[in-house]
Amino acid sequence: MSAEPVLLRERHGAVALLRLNLPARLNPLTLPLQQALRDALAELREDRTVRALLLTGSGKAFCVGADLASMSPPEHGSLGQQTADTMHALSNRLIEDLRSLPFPVLSAVNGACAGAGVGLALAGDVVLAARSAYFYLPFMPRLGIVPDLGTTWFLERSVGRARAVALSLLGERLGAEQAAQWGLVWRCVDDADLPAQALALAQRLAALPAHAAPEVRVVFEQAGRQTLPEQLRSEAERQRELIDRPAFAEGVRAFLGKREPVFAPR
Repeated sequence: MSAEPVLLRERHGAVALLRLNLPARLNPLTLPLQQALRDALAELREDRTVRALLLTGSGKAFCVGADLASMSPPEHGSLGQQTADTMHALSNRLIEDLRSLPFPVLSAVNGACAGAGVGLALAGDVVLAARSAYFYLPFMPRLGIVPDLGTTWFLERSVGRARAVALSLLGERLGAEQAAQWGLVWRCVDDADLPAQALALAQRLAALPAHAAPEVRVVFEQAGRQTLPEQLRSEAERQRELIDRPAFAEGVRAFLGKREPVFAPR
């Protein structure tokens, strides 16, 4: 009997669904799971019928981060060096893969989201959480290491430095409702409603103009490092190009015709 795949794939029209599938272990980021995710993302990137990705977990957890049980010092070199090498070659590239997809990514946090799993979830363009879900950063208070997989980058931009630093140092669990109040997630919903609401939201994202996610990612990343005059210029330059694209013309026609716009596929 073959082993259950570590990553489950589904299609719902233009929405691709990837489900982390190590539920008995609360979906740790094992090396095979990370590689399966990267392989799947590479395939979806080339599939022009995909217009949105829904990422979630099987069982009671979204993802509890690193697979600590499998970490052991190598015969040559140090465990730290081995870990950093793996992050450069695999883990960090997984986050970069998610952030560079040509379509929106929705993270549906169905339960515990801890350690590097927080970075994985926050790599989504939109994060929806089940009411029982929580976010937990055990890195420094339990292990003496810093948050990784982009957690520091995403967290500060979402909740501000004071809260990001306190969560990292104190290791307190942040419940889904408070995460929504703080702006870490789009909203939280009842556990039983998460699958249906996540799919409905992903389908809304799939109906956006094909260039929506890359354009919005870039403009907000610029906003975090530019002065207001610089950002105003950047916005004007993007409008210079985007207003001449077919999506804008369709949007204007739909507005004048009092109907929903229908944007061309990728």
